[in-house]
Amino acid sequence: MKFDQPQAADETKSEAERHTRHHRITTLGEPRFPSPLNRFVNDDWSVPEQIVRGLSVTPQAGEFELAGPRAKLFFDPKRTRAGIVTCGGLCPGLNNVIRSLFNELHHAYGVQEVLGFRGGYQGLDPAGGQTPIRLTPEFVDNIHRHGGTVLGTSRGQVDNQAAVENLTRLGVDILFTVGGDGTQRGGNELFQLARQRRHALAVVGIPKTVDNDVAFVSRTFGFLTAVEEAAAVLDRAHVEARSVQNGIALVKLMGRHAGFIAVGATVASQEVNFCLIPEVRFSLDGFLTALKQRIAKRSHAVIVVAEGVGQEWLNNGDAARDASGNIKLGDIGSFLRGQIETYFKAEKTPIVMRYFDPSYHVRSGPANSEDAILCDLFARNAVHAAMAGKTGLVIGFLHDEFIHVPVELLAGRKKSIDPAGPVWRSTLAATGQPEQL
Repeated sequence: MKFDQPQAADETKSEAERHTRHHRITTLGEPRFPSPLNRFVNDDWSVPEQIVRGLSVTPQAGEFELAGPRAKLFFDPKRTRAGIVTCGGLCPGLNNVIRSLFNELHHAYGVQEVLGFRGGYQGLDPAGGQTPIRLTPEFVDNIHRHGGTVLGTSRGQVDNQAAVENLTRLGVDILFTVGGDGTQRGGNELFQLARQRRHALAVVGIPKTVDNDVAFVSRTFGFLTAVEEAAAVLDRAHVEARSVQNGIALVKLMGRHAGFIAVGATVASQEVNFCLIPEVRFSLDGFLTALKQRIAKRSHAVIVVAEGVGQEWLNNGDAARDASGNIKLGDIGSFLRGQIETYFKAEKTPIVMRYFDPSYHVRSGPANSEDAILCDLFARNAVHAAMAGKTGLVIGFLHDEFIHVPVELLAGRKKSIDPAGPVWRSTLAATGQPEQL
């Protein structure tokens, strides 16, 4: 397919109109083919980044293009070949996303060939990857009932030149990248290289992180499933702690930079006495003193700590990095367990310590019903964007609306918990822990 000069979707608008839209989406060219669907979204429709505004405050946030099916398509469905790749760590709902991507492409648009690239980005390079799978209705039939990803996953970079040569050779017109911000930036690099080769490749990302810390996404798929699984662990940790004299249960949960799982599970369980997250600093002395007071008063305690907490205590100045370039975290759970045991021994107070690390357990199961619905909506909106020739974007989710987010906006932006906001205030109320530790 001929590659038109990429353009912004609203570049023909007046300066006044463009002023209200900061976040423009790149398109491969003019859509020419009629859509087989019957309800459509206009490119002029947008969703504001912020909906609560003070009367005297000039809003600084921009507006996002509303996601959804377009009346005209850039790709002729009968001649289109799509690919799907899943990258990074596991997350509940990955197979739901794969299934819904295929179903929307195949049944709604009539795309006849969808390839599943295996083993993450490594699967895009034929020199080191496995042969892609040709997806069929039979192949995806029951995959949503299982955790993980049927396509496999990996971390790390790929030879982009080799990957684009392979995508071009295979005649792939659309690539759906399911992964975190690094995955999405990598997908944008693939688009740029394909553009140089004059191969019209639409790259559309679906944000994936169980930590729920993606900017411009109210809730990532799999997050509520992980919270549900984590809350069940907390309930059992509470049983362990209260069944013995001076029982202390310490549970480490996922959350490199943000404590959404820890906070969500804490509020859902209502059995936690201390919730420690990366966004709220605390002193070890203050925490241990408060824990001692809790044990003296109630003879048991449940503690939740997010994995990214207290890395400054773990001598990580020259920490190693994983294949994706992320700093390998020190084990705050084991560290905190040791500090608690040492402290109470010095205080001559006997305790019974229980330590739980269910991190991989909470992310490796199938999606619950609410996440399954969210996966389906993310996937279908990704297909709508790609078929219209939009590229270099990630599907976002704000104010109960799906939006198109340019990939470059994700660079350096992470969502986190506001220590002064209502989410953290509800956590303090649920635990009864001191505001300052």
